[in-house]
Amino acid sequence: MASQDHSKGAKEGAADTSTTTTSKTAGDDVWTPQVRRKFETKSKSEYLDPCQEAAARSIRCLHRNGGDKALCQDYFQAYRDCKKSWQEKRLEDKRKARQESGGWFS
Repeated sequence: MASQDHSKGAKEGAADTSTTTTSKTAGDDVWTPQVRRKFETKSKSEYLDPCQEAAARSIRCLHRNGGDKALCQDYFQAYRDCKKSWQEKRLEDKRKARQESGGWFS
């Protein structure tokens, strides 16, 4: 009976370390005015990724779980959602700027 309790605890512990959900979700705003300003004023050769935190978490998950991608799917999805949200907001900002300026050939 004691061995059953021990194995159950080990399984729960393994699940806690491998599938911990991230604090940043797709609904979080990564394209803040501060990030936008930083992105617009950076040099052309400089790389800026507001989703770097989500990327780092997915890499840490892979290291923690011995490279097992199946255990890190939540982290990968959080990164994909972050990137998609960021790109959609950038595109929306470009469209607004184009409309405010009168279009392509103004």
